[in-house]
Amino acid sequence: MENKSHALMAGIFTLALLVAGILLAMWFNRDRIERVPFEMATKLSVPGLNPQADVRYRGLDVGKVDEIIFDPNVPGQILVHISVRPGTPMTQSTYGVLGYQGVTGIAYVQLDDDGSKPVKLTSSKDKPARIEMRPSLFDNLQTRGLVILQQTEALTLRLNRLLTPDNQAVMLGAFSDISKAAIALESIPARLEPTLSRLPALTTQASDTLASVQRLSDDTGKLVSNFSGITTRLQAPDGTLDRLATTVDQLGSVAGRIELKILPLGDEANSTLHAVNRTLDTFNNRPQSILFGPAPAAPGPGEAGFVAPVR
Repeated sequence: MENKSHALMAGIFTLALLVAGILLAMWFNRDRIERVPFEMATKLSVPGLNPQADVRYRGLDVGKVDEIIFDPNVPGQILVHISVRPGTPMTQSTYGVLGYQGVTGIAYVQLDDDGSKPVKLTSSKDKPARIEMRPSLFDNLQTRGLVILQQTEALTLRLNRLLTPDNQAVMLGAFSDISKAAIALESIPARLEPTLSRLPALTTQASDTLASVQRLSDDTGKLVSNFSGITTRLQAPDGTLDRLATTVDQLGSVAGRIELKILPLGDEANSTLHAVNRTLDTFNNRPQSILFGPAPAAPGPGEAGFVAPVR
């Protein structure tokens, strides 16, 4: 009986000592820092995030996650209550994302600031300030992965439509045509070989032609120089053109003098010709006028023998 009482006392003492050690450890490990509460709202999933998870500001531990609940006012929205140290630079542009530790899948809240609104954000226990919770890298990968899968599926459908038997026959025909074209291209160098072999001779002839053209150009230049010299001599003072102009002027003067001398003779010749013409007309009309002289003129009005014409 006495042994049982000693064992009971020893057990009670051990339990009391264990409870005292736990309480002492909790008292030493208790957080004496008064943190500032904040609230994050999101409709995204928060896998791996649990209460007491770490809250980090650009990699530095600044607080803990207090609780995770559903928003009673907005269906499907999750509220994450966190508390951070008072010295944490929380502004109106501060936002939070979920981060994951290695391959364990344990999540934590990563705080950051884009600097768009550098105004200090005040918060209290009665009315905690709300900060934005943005999609994490995993969420972005999941969203974009779905888009990529949809695009891949659409691409697969297009490839399936492209690889129908009719299209396959068309593509095989195109490959056959390309093969024939390649064979035809291979024969082109052989056909060009005779022409290419004549190229050196053509090049030599072209060189000779260019030399001939150069000589012709030189001769033309000399001819132009000679013409220029002739033109210069012709146009020089007391030159051929000048003497020719003087001669023309002299001929003009002589022609004027001849005209002045010949014009009177011309008038006399015209009078003589008119007289000869009248004589010939008279002879043609009255040949006897040569023997008997010209017929007397008809009497005019008021003269003896005048007879008025009958009307």
